[in-house]
Amino acid sequence: MKIATWNVNSLSVRLPQVLDWLHAQSPDVLALQETKLTDDRFPHADLLAAGYHSVWLGQPTYNGVALLSREPAQQVQRGIPGLDDPQARVIAATFGEIRVIGAYFPNGQAPGSDKFAYKMQWLDALQAWLAKELAQDAKVALVGDFNIAPEDRDVYDPVAWEGQIHCTPEERAHFRSLLDLGMFDAFRAFEQPPKSWSWWDYRNLAFRKNQGLRIDHILLSESLRASLRQCFIDKAPRKNERPSDHAPVVAELET
Repeated sequence: MKIATWNVNSLSVRLPQVLDWLHAQSPDVLALQETKLTDDRFPHADLLAAGYHSVWLGQPTYNGVALLSREPAQQVQRGIPGLDDPQARVIAATFGEIRVIGAYFPNGQAPGSDKFAYKMQWLDALQAWLAKELAQDAKVALVGDFNIAPEDRDVYDPVAWEGQIHCTPEERAHFRSLLDLGMFDAFRAFEQPPKSWSWWDYRNLAFRKNQGLRIDHILLSESLRASLRQCFIDKAPRKNERPSDHAPVVAELET
């Protein structure tokens, strides 16, 4: 089973690239973030023609998440249960034995800001919900754009980014708390090339200079560790004309 995540930064702009990537990589499940579409504009017919079912949660201009899958989704959940949040950031569904949670974590803007406080509240709610999901489902994948670089090795310039958004002690502590629930970082389960990033700013030739961050992740429950075969970042779509600023992350499991 191949599970992937990709912040596409506008599905209306990037739909042809998504269709090309689905054809090339054939994932069983692809979680999308920042679709930036209202529910009525989601291109489910185009995706179904390409062989993929869809479930989605959208809003105008901002955010938006979706799960694309070879087989229809079961037990779909939109949003974090119990959290009164108008932002479309989370969608979950079951595929076979695996519960997949696709999430677009808040950016947080800057430490000390109202948006940072919202990010902390949102992360608390996510952690509480994930604990319940893990108690019910032995096999869980939490995937998406976390907007958190977990360690200094996930940042091209740790000194410049120290204490900045994505790299604050508070954000990194939340990431570790997710792991402490019984999850592991699929990418770090293998020896990986140094300077492996999933996001590069559009400005300052960041992609050409390979100045990026690893903020897109696939966390798997420990029950899936033995079945994980590989996890990699596919940089090829970042080379496209008018690309997303993020690259897909892919995990392959033997189920």
